[in-house]
Amino acid sequence: MHIASTNIAIPQTFVWQGKEVTSGIFKTPIDSPIFLGKEGVNNDFVCDTKVHGGYYKACYLFSSDHYPYWKGLYPNLNWNWGMFGENLTVVGLDETKIHVGDIYKMGNALVQVSQPREPCFKLGAKFGSQEILKQFIAHGRPGTYVSILEEGHVNTGDSITLVERMKKSLSVAQLFHLFFSKRKDKTLIEIAMSNKALPQHKRDKLKSFLFN
Repeated sequence: MHIASTNIAIPQTFVWQGKEVTSGIFKTPIDSPIFLGKEGVNNDFVCDTKVHGGYYKACYLFSSDHYPYWKGLYPNLNWNWGMFGENLTVVGLDETKIHVGDIYKMGNALVQVSQPREPCFKLGAKFGSQEILKQFIAHGRPGTYVSILEEGHVNTGDSITLVERMKKSLSVAQLFHLFFSKRKDKTLIEIAMSNKALPQHKRDKLKSFLFN
């Protein structure tokens, strides 16, 4: 894997259900490195810190490999890297092959895979259709958030190298499917619950399904 683009938000405001909403999902490529800090990407705009940024969502990665699929569904948009609100557009990122808890070196930073991206209405606003939320879930390729174990700069062209594979862990794609499946596999829930790379509130939410 390697980085195709580094992207930073240009905050934009739109109207949602009669209210003005400002969002950092509108990211565009920049021609310089970005610095990955423990709580987020330096100089990136995060509006709602309750659901974006912070240790477990410090940086969002999305695969350039998935762009052709989405361009086919939305050919009339003004396409560029960063369309999905990702800080890093990555060549070769495959959610079925990276696992929650895996540790990677990229640029000068050391990062740990923490959780898949779960889409919200802001993605629909970006694409001009809330239908994309169902499409995004059905496609099953959500990209991934990472936690920053060692802060550092990353730049376009930098390689992303596996340092340590998390033992007994779900892939990002498996966990994403588990989040949204109506009938949840309890064995997979138990595996996810034991993974401390996943935020505690996510593990607690999955735990509740064990008793249903």
